[in-house]
Order: sequence, then C-alpha cells, then structure tokens
Amino acid sequence: MKGEIAYGSILIEFQVIHMVRKSLEIAVHPDSTVVIKAPAGIRFEEIKMRVCKRAGWIKRQLDYFRQFEPKTPPRQYVGGETHLYLGKQYRLKIISGERDGVKLVRGYFLIQVKDNASSDKVKSLLEAWYADKATGRFRESFERCWPSFEKLSLTKPRLQIRCMKKRWGSLSKNGTLTLNADLIRAPKECIDYVVAHELCHLKYHDHSPAFYGLLDRVMPDWKKRKHKLELALV
Repeated sequence: MKGEIAYGSILIEFQVIHMVRKSLEIAVHPDSTVVIKAPAGIRFEEIKMRVCKRAGWIKRQLDYFRQFEPKTPPRQYVGGETHLYLGKQYRLKIISGERDGVKLVRGYFLIQVKDNASSDKVKSLLEAWYADKATGRFRESFERCWPSFEKLSLTKPRLQIRCMKKRWGSLSKNGTLTLNADLIRAPKECIDYVVAHELCHLKYHDHSPAFYGLLDRVMPDWKKRKHKLELALV
C-alpha cells in the first residue's frame, strides 16, 4: 500500500508494509524511499497521521541522503574502471588467459578471461569473487562483535548473506542475521557497525532509546562509522 502527504511545498511519498508487530516504525532509506512498517490492524488514516507528525524528521533524513547525489554512475565493467573492496578503490585490469579468474594484485583487480571478455562476463566473475570474499570477511566481523553480546546471555544467531536492495542488514525472529552482500565494498569498521546494530536487535526489537543505549555501550563511535558507510556506498 502506498500513500503521500504534503509538507510545506514538498510531497512525501511512502510505502506501507503491514506485519505482525506491536509498534509502527518509519524508516527513510538511502535511495530516498520512505517505508512504514505497521501493525496488521492499524487503519490507514492513523498511519497517515503518524507520518504527518514525523514529517519534519522525514524531510531532514531525505535532505541528508540527497547531499550525496549524484550517486555513483552504473558500472560498465571495462578496463580502467574503479571498484570498491573493503573501502578502497581498485582499477579493473582485464587480460585473456587459459582460465577465468580474479585476483587482487598491486592495487588492481586482475581479471583473467578465457573467452569473450564482455562486460557481462567481467561482472559475473567480479561478483562471484566478491561473494567468496564476503563469506569470510563477514564471518570475521561477526566473531569480532559477538563477545560484547555474549556477555548479555543472548542466543548466538545464524549468519547468512544475500543481496538486499534497501537494507544493509536485518535480524529475523527465528534468529538469523542477514547481511547485504554489497557490504563487502565497505570499510571493515562499517561492516562491524552493521553487525553490531543488528545484534542489538537480539535484545531490543525496535529503535528505542534503550536500543541506542546498548549500541552506544558496545560501539561508542557507531555514528562515525554509520556516516562513513553512507559516504562510501550511498
């Protein structure tokens, strides 16, 4: 379900997702979409009223993300183009060879292609390399962050990785921590921030003051890391 409200001279559009939950949550994503997670039985008029009350905050969030525009142009996957890995830029160097493969060599992504070095082929090889690296790097990040939460007698969640369009991470009710595969492009400390943020949801399922109080304790510089993540990947 979609809706919109007028705030001054602008129109704020939002998407409503009904689910089994007790409270209503308003989120503004880096792509400037506004998503409302609402209890299943709440009326649309009530949702709209709540959005109106938070309109000033929503606009500030939208303005914050828009300062990073224009966004990175679509990648062409050609030689000389730069791509991120753990917060650093590396140029693509494409060569022909006996087998397909990707290596990180002296500041370059050295991509060896057996047959046709089309942009689709290069993209496929690089994404497979990213996925392989993400498995190990995200596990390392998870294990770095977990000791702070283990002290709280919480159950250790299962870690999984998948592509997500609008979120860097999530924590499901069945105890699964999901990380966006695209995070492999971000600096290590930013990956740790996302992991810590989601692990805080093991104890607090909302974004209440208690939630942020816990995040402050386990990662005092989380705001700096969050800002760095947004600068790097928005």
